[in-house]
Amino acid sequence: MNEIDKKILSILQVNADIPIAELSKKVGLSATPCWARINKLYKQGYIKKKVAIVDRFKINLPVVAFVQVRTSQHSMTWSKQFIKAVKEMEEVVEFYRLSGTIDYIFKVLVPSIEKYNEFYKKLTDKVDFSEVTSSFSMEEIKYTNSLTLNYTDEAIKP
Repeated sequence: MNEIDKKILSILQVNADIPIAELSKKVGLSATPCWARINKLYKQGYIKKKVAIVDRFKINLPVVAFVQVRTSQHSMTWSKQFIKAVKEMEEVVEFYRLSGTIDYIFKVLVPSIEKYNEFYKKLTDKVDFSEVTSSFSMEEIKYTNSLTLNYTDEAIKP
């Protein structure tokens, strides 16, 4: 990946619908080579897909909860059951397994605390936990889908 590819990715991360003529002008290429580079970035897996980012407030999902789970059960059977249960819940938008004192964390979007309570009851009906802690966002300070491209030269090649 060279500097032009990085420029293309930076621009597309902000506006994936930018017309090819405008993008090519911004990166100093004609349209055909610019289009070829974009296709190459798709084929090489740098660009996974194009999506529309929906405003969560406009669709009535103002409440953000971060759920931390600790468990004393680390069997493969329990893990598979837990992961399956969480992945099936449409309110969960991010889900991670962690190192340290917390085993899992996930981000939940719901319309209200009451709906979060319903979500919580559904989850605890499906799987047993040692400890669940929920923290609610008071304010969104930074939200971005744009990834830094400063480390691409150090990236592990597939």
